[in-house]
Amino acid sequence: MGNILIFALLAGIISSILLIPFSKMTKETKVTGIALAFTTILVLMVFGFFYLTKLDQNFSTLWTLILLASIGGTIASKGMERKLKGIISLGALGIGIYFLSVFVFNADEKYELSKMDEKVEIPAFDESVTPASVPPQFARNKMRKAFGQVPNTSYYELGNLQIQKVNGQFVYIAPVEFSGFFKWFKGEETPGYFTLSATDSSANPKFVQSGMKYTPSSYFQKNLERHIRLNYPKNIFYGDVQLEIDDKGKPYYIRTYGSFVSARNGFKAEGIVLVDPSSGKTEAFDLESAPEFLDGSVSPEAVSLQNSYYGNFVHGFWNSLFGKSDVKLPSDEGTEANVSPIFDENGVMYYFTDFTSPKEGVDSMLGYSLTNARTGKATFYTGNLEESYMDSRGALEIIDKKFIEKKWDGEMPVLYNFYGEASWLTPVLDSNGFFQNYFIVSAANPEISSYAETPNEALKKYKVALQREGSTLDGSSKAEEVETSGEVLRVYKERIGDYTVVSFFLNNQQNYTVSSENNPLAIYLERGDKVSITYLDSGEDFLPVKKLTIDNIE
Repeated sequence: MGNILIFALLAGIISSILLIPFSKMTKETKVTGIALAFTTILVLMVFGFFYLTKLDQNFSTLWTLILLASIGGTIASKGMERKLKGIISLGALGIGIYFLSVFVFNADEKYELSKMDEKVEIPAFDESVTPASVPPQFARNKMRKAFGQVPNTSYYELGNLQIQKVNGQFVYIAPVEFSGFFKWFKGEETPGYFTLSATDSSANPKFVQSGMKYTPSSYFQKNLERHIRLNYPKNIFYGDVQLEIDDKGKPYYIRTYGSFVSARNGFKAEGIVLVDPSSGKTEAFDLESAPEFLDGSVSPEAVSLQNSYYGNFVHGFWNSLFGKSDVKLPSDEGTEANVSPIFDENGVMYYFTDFTSPKEGVDSMLGYSLTNARTGKATFYTGNLEESYMDSRGALEIIDKKFIEKKWDGEMPVLYNFYGEASWLTPVLDSNGFFQNYFIVSAANPEISSYAETPNEALKKYKVALQREGSTLDGSSKAEEVETSGEVLRVYKERIGDYTVVSFFLNNQQNYTVSSENNPLAIYLERGDKVSITYLDSGEDFLPVKKLTIDNIE
């Protein structure tokens, strides 16, 4: 509180000096009383403004006040004082014009700041892993229905949802917030938070008791954003506060801070402020040294802003408005500030965004980005340039048409590399927000799709659909390669496109499948043949064969 009082006092004194026309004061005028009155009023105004808005307390925020005070002083004063205050008002006006127009001139700097490494495709997804694919809307619905677990339920409401990895499991976290001023005044602290599996749509929410005094829904000094601002008066913050919990279940709030690109425009993430909501203790970290349990050190709002810089300002500001050469627009289909949090196979969180053409009526994707949520480092994937990929909006439209009679909609489309095929995985919800299935569709060939109640079941069906279309399966499963041999008891061959898919049953009571694309001599396989094979022990009903040797043929 002391910092904001000192800041308001300095601003009030400076503004009073600029505003009061000392040259028109007579001997009878009580200059001290007038100055004190003006200063007091201005100090209270500045204090109230910064206390309520939680704006950073840098002197660059005062240019409007200084401009208005100096103009008023120039008009009211005379002689040399008028000239001096006139010069100050012109200087303040120049600074204001610079601040208001700098976005036109720093577009190239923003683009360089947001420049991403470029690659073609993400690695193929490990189909033995279950992706964090429970949609947030469905998770919120389940948490609301479980709100009876909260003591004094009428005092509270559900806060913002956040996905995180806790003890190796992907979960949604949502704090319980006060539902109004009087509820805060009576309750003093919120009782805890909800957790829910982000991979299992059948799981139920769990309420965890953990008292929190400093929250976004608290008031005055207990308001979390104000508490952070009072402790870090000069820091530049961007994005909402987020709740994260450590592996012991203790909750913390974090907020991303950084710096302007130039003047008071743009943003570059540099670190986080960590707050213990029970005690109010705060600590600042740069991004490299943030505690390991934090998954989203960079706010989704900051990532979305960087995506906008990268997509729009490739050839400067004016090109983003006229011509739009090489401009690509970030999608607005993300679940958090137009981006969607996802996890890789190592449990590292990324923000996913696809980019589309600025031309209306075009639903082809121009690429997609993955931004590391801890470091802010981003990679842009162009996709196979020989194929045209549909964007996330196109994937959602396919779902709308597929389930048009049931009025089901897709939410949170994310692009994966399934078996070497760029594919959209999208949870499907009914009109009431309840989960129905997972839908997978090829980004390059929308006719190839599948759906099921779990992502892994949908993936198995999608694999069959790809095989039927003659696609080459380049999975990255961590399943162990196993060698075996035996006699063929049954054989089934199916012609798909230019190749033949051969399914066979050995005397070891196992089913296998192989494509003639990778093993051309498989088309000669017959009942009674003795074979030696190398296959992936993926646990599927039909195990994929990587190498096939038929006795007396090879």
